[in-house]
Amino acid sequence: MLRSVRNACVVLLLATALVPVGAQEAAAIAYGEDAPEGAYSYAVLLTMTDLPAADGGSRDSSCSGALVAPRWVITAGHCFRDADGVRVSATVAGRTTATIGRTDLSGDAGREVEVVGVRQGDEASDVALAELAEAVTDIAPLQIGTTAPAAGETLRLTGYGLVVDDAGTRSPTWLQTGQFTVQAVGDTVIETAGVAPRAETSPCPHDSGGPYVRELPNGSAELVAVVSSGPGCPHAGWDFSARVDTLRPWIDDVLAGAEVNDDLVLESSMLLLAAGAALSLLLLLATRRRRQRTSADRQDQQRQDQAGGARPERVGGSDQPEQSKVPGSSIHTRPSRSSLLPPGVHRVKQFVGTGAGGAAGAPVGRRAGLAGGAGAAGPLAGRLGTRQCG
Repeated sequence: MLRSVRNACVVLLLATALVPVGAQEAAAIAYGEDAPEGAYSYAVLLTMTDLPAADGGSRDSSCSGALVAPRWVITAGHCFRDADGVRVSATVAGRTTATIGRTDLSGDAGREVEVVGVRQGDEASDVALAELAEAVTDIAPLQIGTTAPAAGETLRLTGYGLVVDDAGTRSPTWLQTGQFTVQAVGDTVIETAGVAPRAETSPCPHDSGGPYVRELPNGSAELVAVVSSGPGCPHAGWDFSARVDTLRPWIDDVLAGAEVNDDLVLESSMLLLAAGAALSLLLLLATRRRRQRTSADRQDQQRQDQAGGARPERVGGSDQPEQSKVPGSSIHTRPSRSSLLPPGVHRVKQFVGTGAGGAAGAPVGRRAGLAGGAGAAGPLAGRLGTRQCG
């Protein structure tokens, strides 16, 4: 019985310790150490400019985070809040920029991408996902752990918060890191304490959202929690960080939804490109066919003109009767009645027509140069005239 009571008291004390009463938002690593150049490339500095302030003005601030997908950064939910301190799913600041994979902040390594959207986790978890304007494909994202942290486990923290050391407090110029042990595990948070380089190693302002990672034997790492709140730095003892393994389904849904949207955009773009290419091909074929027809008609007309065999024009609303066709020629003519003509006399092409009230087949002209005869030829003879053939 006494043992049961003692155990119940221990559980109660632990639960009380895990409630962040009066805790402050964390910002950076005190008594940490410089990260090796190029190491922890998943680390992110979120810079916010023109944030709304409670007095109606504006301010600048920053948080830490980690790249967990080509277009997503995980950080603390309180990094995105309005002038009243309420967490919101919006960037809030006039501009929010993610600097990814830059160990030395005075250099230009890594990537700088604007943040265009925010997804807040549930109210019990101080976690948010920041959406990038474009995918970062040249930096490997940090894997998200699925195993719950355990008391006594050692984790590594990276962050871009204020730097506190024996020389005082200053703004960061280099990515900081330190090691911590898990003191206790709650439903949504863990309690950690610094162990290296010093017992006072602790998160400071602007370390909020910094990733606590589990370093695996194969050299890789996986995300366990993000910095949430704690006492002012430097200090020995507890800090609270938000667990991510309990949020894994929500995180997966957000990342999967983004991938689906990207696929839809890609498919739509490809369909539009294919439709545009097909339309261009149809227009090209139509233009080529029209040009071919025009060229063929022009060649036919030239051949007819050269052969002197243009079709009679449409006169008086009716076509002239078809003439007999000479084999091998496009000229329509009627054979002459006599192949023996006196020298100097040209053969005259004879058109057959129907004169007004006359019989079909009557000759229209009888001599070269005649404008047409009267009688059976009818009035059409005078309109059609004659054409000399050599």
